[in-house]
Amino acid sequence: MTADPTDLSQGGVAFAKLMQAIEAGQYRPGDRLREVEIAERLSLSRTPVREALRRLEAENIIEHRPRVGAVIRKLEQSEVVELYEMRLVLERTAAQLAAKHAVAAEVDVLAGLNDDLAACEDDPARAAAINQSFHRTIYLSARNRFLLDAARAMNNALLLLGPTTLADAERIATVADQHRQIIEAIRAGDIDVAGAAAEAHLQTSLRYRLRAMRE
Repeated sequence: MTADPTDLSQGGVAFAKLMQAIEAGQYRPGDRLREVEIAERLSLSRTPVREALRRLEAENIIEHRPRVGAVIRKLEQSEVVELYEMRLVLERTAAQLAAKHAVAAEVDVLAGLNDDLAACEDDPARAAAINQSFHRTIYLSARNRFLLDAARAMNNALLLLGPTTLADAERIATVADQHRQIIEAIRAGDIDVAGAAAEAHLQTSLRYRLRAMRE
């Protein structure tokens, strides 16, 4: 669950900023979250930071370890596989529905985002941000609020995957090529091909993710 932008309490501000920091990779799975350091970084007192940490624990993003304190959860390989199995179902369905409902302007946005991604050969952080926007656009183009809610519910788990796998030009080129296949199927209104292309894309992503975990 992402931070509620209407929550203006100090605890809400601390939670939102911590979520943004985790998403940006400033804090990674396995990192310890110290109240004092976070309070100084966010220019807040320790009380709202403590509240934010309790909320992160309730959201299953962090865990408390004896003699260590708050630590961002690190997914086991089996959990990563399970997460990608769910992502595959949602992404395939999103691509299929987008092939059915997306208008030409939305497909053009997808193509533009993918071109920008392909140009990020030496900027993994920017590539990751564009990649997120690309997939978010597909979900929005699917015109299904329940599918969108299900995707948002996975956000916490996705944050726990760790650093992006878009770490080199070869990987980015592979992703961009697979994205083009999805875009072409959506533009053609081919539901079956769009779903198959999305599934192939997620299978490739899982292979890269598991390889990164072994390195």
